[in-house]
Amino acid sequence: MLVEDDALNQELVRVILGRSADPVLAGAELAVAGSLAQARAVLAADAIDVVLLDLHLPDGSGLDLVAEIWRDGDRASCVVIALSGAKEQYEAAMAAGCAAVLGKPYRADELCRQIVAHLPR
Repeated sequence: MLVEDDALNQELVRVILGRSADPVLAGAELAVAGSLAQARAVLAADAIDVVLLDLHLPDGSGLDLVAEIWRDGDRASCVVIALSGAKEQYEAAMAAGCAAVLGKPYRADELCRQIVAHLPR
């Protein structure tokens, strides 16, 4: 799932994953949420393996969602990769339980590499 409020960034991730040479990524279903509220609804309805999470959302901090994921035993196996343009968020995201933090703008190959590296087996 991608949690990102910017439509251009949403489309960018769709294109990156769709063009990936990795067959798992190229064939993956991507749920998209534009807010924390939408992300919570998707997480409640679907089994999500990886969350690509913008830390600055219109209805709050993505770090709040990370804390909720870790509190919910059913979702604790979900991997969160934070996406942030603010370098000062790196330590906070890692301390909150993110598996990785990618600074914006990120490179397509690095995004794919991080997702593959953290996919639950």
